[in-house]
Amino acid sequence: MLLWIAFSLMTGAAILAVLWPLRTGAGAAPEAASAAEADLAVYRDQLAEIERDRTAGLIGEGEGEAARAEVARRILRASAEVHATRAASAGNVGRRRAAALIALVGVPVLAGTLYILLGSPQLSPQPLAARLNARPEEADVAVLIRKVEEHLEANPDDGRGYEVIAPIYLRIGRTSDAVRTWSNAIRLLGSSPSRQSGLGEAMVADADGVVTAEASAAFQQALAQDPKDPKARYFLGLAAEQDGKTAEAAAYWSALAADSPVGAPWLPLVHAALARVGAAAPAPQTAQVPGPGAADVAAAEDMTPEQRSQMIRGMVERLSARLAEDGDDLEGWLRLMRAWTVLGDADKAKAAATDARGHFGKDDAALARIDALARELGLGS
Repeated sequence: MLLWIAFSLMTGAAILAVLWPLRTGAGAAPEAASAAEADLAVYRDQLAEIERDRTAGLIGEGEGEAARAEVARRILRASAEVHATRAASAGNVGRRRAAALIALVGVPVLAGTLYILLGSPQLSPQPLAARLNARPEEADVAVLIRKVEEHLEANPDDGRGYEVIAPIYLRIGRTSDAVRTWSNAIRLLGSSPSRQSGLGEAMVADADGVVTAEASAAFQQALAQDPKDPKARYFLGLAAEQDGKTAEAAAYWSALAADSPVGAPWLPLVHAALARVGAAAPAPQTAQVPGPGAADVAAAEDMTPEQRSQMIRGMVERLSARLAEDGDDLEGWLRLMRAWTVLGDADKAKAAATDARGHFGKDDAALARIDALARELGLGS
């Protein structure tokens, strides 16, 4: 409200500055009329003086008539000037009033119309204090998103840009934007298991957790290209559960759990899903670090995605701590390298590979397996 009052005062000051010269300029015509009227008074005095001189015999009759005629001509000319000046002054007053009316009404109306058409009156306030108090990481993400969006506006055929920003949209809750950008990435870059799974996941999030027919089709496309894709297998099991096909859901999830390496970040979620449909998790492929117990599985059902991620990271860190005390477990080191890679922590994955090589420095077979997995995970050799 205070802002609009300030705008009104500023507009009034601007209009006053424009109208003031019009007001002061109006005195020119009256001044001209006054000068002409003064001349008329002088000419009338001259006529009276000529008449007195003629009566006194100072000038002749002929000279008097000639002088009166000359002064009369001057009087007529001055009278015409007075009338013309007054008429012009009246016209100027009308024009000044019209200009004042336009300035008083037209300028604010025009300014308001342009602001509504070209401005952004609907934007919510953005107080400086709130922006200064925003967490740096949130500001950084917002800046990153805006830069990518500006890049895509200028380069709408950059499929890689859509693929980069789609998961970010999903993470911050802009699910419809995630669906749109995954669709654009597939259109421009072609179909792949990760893109189809990403699109399906975004569709599920946009439908408030319901696996729609469109999402199921995307997951089926992912499985057609990679039958082992864990995300597609999990969500197709969820679709079966939502359709009341618990046996089919259990089959999807049991197969996924059996195929997953121990420490895979999605396993707690799969175990919780199996518990929901009353199915037991399959035994691990080899002797592994104990997975989540019944209490962990039950707790995972009520966890948010962030809490599940923290739970998984805690399991990986416990494995790392155990290997730091007893580093003779080659399978444990391989699982740790894979787990850190899945969690996106390449530095810790490389550190695990280095530590594993240190423990098995004289075992050529073990070193070969470590190096092979490091190359597979993109950690170097």
